[in-house]
Amino acid sequence: MDDIDRMLIGLLQEDATRSYAVLGQAVGLSSGATHERVRKLRERGVIKRTTIEVDQAALGRTVTAYVLVEGSTWMGDSSDRLAAIPEIEEAHVIAGPASMLLKVRTAGTRDLQDVLRRVFDVEGVTGTQTVVVLETFFERTLK
Repeated sequence: MDDIDRMLIGLLQEDATRSYAVLGQAVGLSSGATHERVRKLRERGVIKRTTIEVDQAALGRTVTAYVLVEGSTWMGDSSDRLAAIPEIEEAHVIAGPASMLLKVRTAGTRDLQDVLRRVFDVEGVTGTQTVVVLETFFERTLK
C-alpha cells in the first residue's frame, strides 16, 4: 500500500459516494486507474465494506455505554450470542480487568438495563461494569 492508496482510503472514509473521477482527480489518477486501485483494496480486504455513518441520537439512541464483561469462560466463544443483541455496536475480547469490552447504544437507561440483563443471560458471564458516556467530543476511524 502506498501514499495514493492511503489518500484514497481517507477520501472514501470522508465520503464514500464520491465518483472514481472525483477521487482520481484528487490523487492525480484517471478514473479507470482509481477504480482499479479501489478494486484491489477491496480484494485485499483493506476496504471491508462501504457503509454510511448514522447520527445515533437522531435515531433515538441517546445513551452510549461501555460495558466491561467478566466471564468464567473464554468469552470469545460467546460472540454469536452477543452479536444477536442489536444494541451492542462493538464487542472486543480484551486483556485487563475484564474478559470483554462492549460498546452499547440505547434510547435510555431502562433500555440499557435491559441490554445488561440480556448480556447476563449469555453463558459464562459472571459480572459487568458499565460506564455511561456523558458527552462525546469526537469519534473517528483512523486512516
